[in-house]
Amino acid sequence: MKIAAAAYPIDWLEDFAAYEAKLSRWVRETDADLLVFPEYAAMELASLGGREVAGDLEASLHEVARHWPAVEALHLRLAAGAGCHILGASGPVFEGARPVNRAVLYGPEGRIGHQDKQIMTRFEREDWDVTGAPGLRLFDTALGRIGVLICYDSEFPLLGRQLAEAGAELLLVPSCTDTVAGFNRVRIGAMARALESQCVVVQAPTVGPCEWMPALDENRGRAAIYGPPDGFWPETGIIAEGPMDAPGWVTVEVDLARVRQSRKDGAVLPFAHWPEQAASRML
Repeated sequence: MKIAAAAYPIDWLEDFAAYEAKLSRWVRETDADLLVFPEYAAMELASLGGREVAGDLEASLHEVARHWPAVEALHLRLAAGAGCHILGASGPVFEGARPVNRAVLYGPEGRIGHQDKQIMTRFEREDWDVTGAPGLRLFDTALGRIGVLICYDSEFPLLGRQLAEAGAELLLVPSCTDTVAGFNRVRIGAMARALESQCVVVQAPTVGPCEWMPALDENRGRAAIYGPPDGFWPETGIIAEGPMDAPGWVTVEVDLARVRQSRKDGAVLPFAHWPEQAASRML
């Protein structure tokens, strides 16, 4: 299958029609089977509330959440029209007093399911009050078995391991980081998950400045697709990557049968040998 990872800029939108036009254009620009959009890229919808709303941390969350039904309907139309799978940009959803950070996977036949972010960063905890929603999901799709680790979640090995043990062959890592250091933390986490679980990992970041919204004022990163450097994939573990901070798609053809080959006959077998860690102890 062909995978497309978005390096996605945050734009000011005058109305929802402008958002629909932007997303439709992005989907038309690739013929990929799976399109992956970044974490919190849905926050550009805060612009629909005007500059005062977009510039307020709390008000921006409610403004974006207000448009969530229309966002879902748009993605359903786009996935059906293009005959592809889309991991939509994550955003806030209120199902209680405080929002979760949710990414939804859509397929040609409809909504497949959603994954909420598990572990919150300091900014989400201390400034934004976006909450975690414990519980990982495995999506068994026509493309393969897919798991989602939203940004910071990719830095925690046991989350990726749970998905891999459940059968995930492909992990999607939508990200939003405001420094190069933050981007590299997620990048290193994503590459480590590819190595230890011998699977494919896709990182899709927000990129570029956004002066009108303090929550996403700076966005650094590059889109990339990673694999385990175990003999069946590139020696660097980088299957494909784009330039730093440059908007656009990074696309590549991937055969998930190689994941099964890696796990069975790689130069090393970290996926199979993972349980041996439990036998080790400090001397």
